[in-house]
Amino acid sequence: MFKQDLTDTIAAIATPVGESGIGIVRISGKNALAIADKIFTDKANNKASSFKSFTLHYGWIVESFKIVDEVILTVMRAPRTFTKEDVVEINCHGGIVALRKVLDLVLDNGARLAEPGEFTKRAFLNGRIDLAQAEAVLDIIRAKTDSALKVGIEQLKGALSKEINKIRGEILDVLSVLEANIDFPEEDIDSVQLSAVFKKLKTVNNYLQKIIADSQFGKVLREGVHVVICGRPNVGKSSLLNALLKQERSIVTPIPGTTRDTIEEIIDIKGIPVRIVDTAGILEPRDLVEKKAIQRTKKYIDTADLVILLFDAGTKLHKDDLVLIKKLKKKKTIAVINKMDLKQKIEKDKLKKSFNKVVEISAKKIENLNLLEDAIADMVLGGKISVPESLLVANARHIQALKQIEKSVAEALNSLDNKLSLEFIAESVRDSLGGTEELLGKKFSEDLLDKIFNDFCIGK
Repeated sequence: MFKQDLTDTIAAIATPVGESGIGIVRISGKNALAIADKIFTDKANNKASSFKSFTLHYGWIVESFKIVDEVILTVMRAPRTFTKEDVVEINCHGGIVALRKVLDLVLDNGARLAEPGEFTKRAFLNGRIDLAQAEAVLDIIRAKTDSALKVGIEQLKGALSKEINKIRGEILDVLSVLEANIDFPEEDIDSVQLSAVFKKLKTVNNYLQKIIADSQFGKVLREGVHVVICGRPNVGKSSLLNALLKQERSIVTPIPGTTRDTIEEIIDIKGIPVRIVDTAGILEPRDLVEKKAIQRTKKYIDTADLVILLFDAGTKLHKDDLVLIKKLKKKKTIAVINKMDLKQKIEKDKLKKSFNKVVEISAKKIENLNLLEDAIADMVLGGKISVPESLLVANARHIQALKQIEKSVAEALNSLDNKLSLEFIAESVRDSLGGTEELLGKKFSEDLLDKIFNDFCIGK
């Protein structure tokens, strides 16, 4: 545990750097209003410190009586702000020069440049949110699908924290019973109490196991999956990528080997963020460029979570097809027969013997793509076509903490089964309680906070 210095005032650009209609410079801390007083003026020469909370004011940022930018200034007074400190937001024009100039003025007048994620860190340290909620902010920022956004919003609202606090309450109840009997050994714990302790711990353990089991879906929503489209030349790989994207991203021509490098995009399939890669369909390189393309294709296939192996329905299986089939037999793969509108020549039975999932589509005519999307979701979610509606944990730190809590609870149950001493059982229960406190941030280290918030952008 450490004592964070919250006495200084921090500032940063809170919007992406570049040309845009609006850019925001955010200030938080005890001197936020005083700094605004020095650099902001309106038509009536009012001071920012005189403005009411949650009000917006039109005016100018000035330096030595010269106008730097025309702005809207927002005042939010402590403690009802994101950081629970006085906050001022200056809505500037979005050009990088104007934003930098305003930020430099703020820093020159007493603020310090915020570290990555420091506004959210202050929200946590000042008790507005717990650590699990703070981490949800980054999940919301990085969400690539509606489902991932929903998981992040629910966690920010405290869905996970609420459940962990319930578990913590149950564990505390058990620990109080155990410690009471340890402190007063002359009053032996009776079988009824032991049975109640066992039942409560078993319920907690079962619930933890369910959350952990469902976390695979949360992790998928947070991190996405890596899907590679491969196949021999001219089977329609680029056409399939364009069809899934619903736009022309890859060049499509009847000339074999048009795609000489990998093309990568992120798409939403059934709420799953899918990083999909169209690879070069070349097995025998004609030059150094194609040799590099093949090496990259092999690397993508080796690291892929799922491979879509594409075939041409209008031709018999080629020797190059057979090479790919052999290579991918042990890889999670969907065999896709493209050009289903053509006269069928491909040997479907051979494909069905090699792969559990075989889907027929027409990428050019956009037919049966829904079946392919269902197959992708089914393979990714382990037999479930849609993401569960129950509580989902997506953060790796949270998942690891839950596993440690569950392990400690399981150890306590095992000790009860083996009729070990109450001191031994209580130690495992204390470990599980400590795990809940670490997850929620009731106990933390400076290294942990640095690791979490360094992933944030500056200004959030």
